[in-house]
Parts: sequence; C-alpha cells; structure tokens
Amino acid sequence: LSVRRGPADPPLFQCDQPGDAGERSPVGRDVGAGSHCGGIPMGRCVQTARDLRGPGASNEKGACGNMRVITGSAKGRKLKELQGRETRPTTDRVKEGIFSSIQFEIEGRRVLDLFGGTGQMGIEALSRGAAHCTFLDLRKEAVGVIRENLKRTGFAEDAAVVQGDYLAFLTRCKEKFDLIFLDPPYGTGMLEKAMEIITEIDIVSENGIIVCENGSSADWPAVKAPYRLQKDYRYGKIRTALYRRETE
Repeated sequence: LSVRRGPADPPLFQCDQPGDAGERSPVGRDVGAGSHCGGIPMGRCVQTARDLRGPGASNEKGACGNMRVITGSAKGRKLKELQGRETRPTTDRVKEGIFSSIQFEIEGRRVLDLFGGTGQMGIEALSRGAAHCTFLDLRKEAVGVIRENLKRTGFAEDAAVVQGDYLAFLTRCKEKFDLIFLDPPYGTGMLEKAMEIITEIDIVSENGIIVCENGSSADWPAVKAPYRLQKDYRYGKIRTALYRRETE
C-alpha cells in the first residue's frame, strides 16, 4: 500500500523534539474464539501537513462542556473540548463501558489513539497506568487541544502527538502497540481501512487489543488470524467491539 503525494505537498512529518526510542445495559457478547512510527522518533511530534477537514476528523464534539477523566491518577480533571460540528463525543457511559471491559489490559501498555479528537481515550488510558500513548489527528485544532489536555492532566512527557493522515501514519509505522483505539467518523469506510492496514502490517503486540466504536447499523470488519473479533457491546445506537491479536 502506498500513499501518493504531489510535489507541492509539505513533508509528511516533522518532529519538534526528538525522543528516545431505548437503551439497554452494555452486555458483552462473545463472537468466537523505544521505537519509531512513520519514521518519527517517539517524542512530541507534529506533522506539517495541511489542515484538511471532513473524513479525517474524529468523532468527538465538545458541546456539553463537562468532558473529564473518569478515574486513575488524573481522576476528575476536566478536559478542553473541540468546538464545532465536525466531531462527536464518546460519552462517559460508553467510555466507562469500554474501560471496564479492558481494565486489566492497560497498566504498563503502549497505546495508539488513532483518531484522537480531544485525546480523551488515550488520556484515560494514561490515567489508568498506560506507559505511553501516541495520539494522531488530521486537524491542527485537535492537535492543539490534545496537547492542552495532556498538560492539564500531567501526561505531556508520556505522549507523542502527531498531526497527519491516518493512512500515511499507518503505512510508515514500525511501532508495536498493546492497545489501539479506533473511533473514526461513522459510515466513511475509515474504520474498515484502518483495520485492514493494522492487521496487514501487524502492529499489535501479541495478546494486544483493538477497541472500535461504530454506529449500530454497521457490520464489524472481518479479520484474519491471528486477529479475531472477541466481543461486541451495544449502548443504544452506539456499538463498540474488542479485537484481539492472539499469540501464535
């Protein structure tokens, strides 16, 4: 898979600091049995790509003004939100359900929040003991909000923030992650494409997890071994799923 770029496009990545190396309750349903990413040292990284809006945006929308860290070392810290109609929030109810289902899979793990938005999912993981989180979003505004929220919660030194396109990032990624969050805009095909690339280049560590969020009418992407769809959950019109990379 390759990403075509015109001669006038800016460099894909630029690092500003080099690094070291009717609702019902969410009941799960079983469905069957120091490094670099994108040529980017794992420090605080910023891409110089153009600020493109639309399909590259995440789903969080800061309309309610009360986004917060649920638990952990940064419990109760309020997070800055994105303004406008381009994003939709992962609600506390859904977020609590997700983290309840993976609560023993977070501490000491390396995390990728691929459609970062405000960064609330990756920050929640850091608050619960994750070792490091890489955040990606296409928009300059979102990158700024993620950085601000990392400062507010005290996790700036435990994160890399990248502005850029998710396909360009994944196709250059050499990092292995233990936990990946995928919450792209619904109905765009971005979830399916991200899952295809992630499983093809195999950037999930053994026994690692991919957490997906989607609309209730969409099917989950099919995957091949050693990946499998482990469980899915429903929260009204929102569904989440856990994929696991099994040990070979």
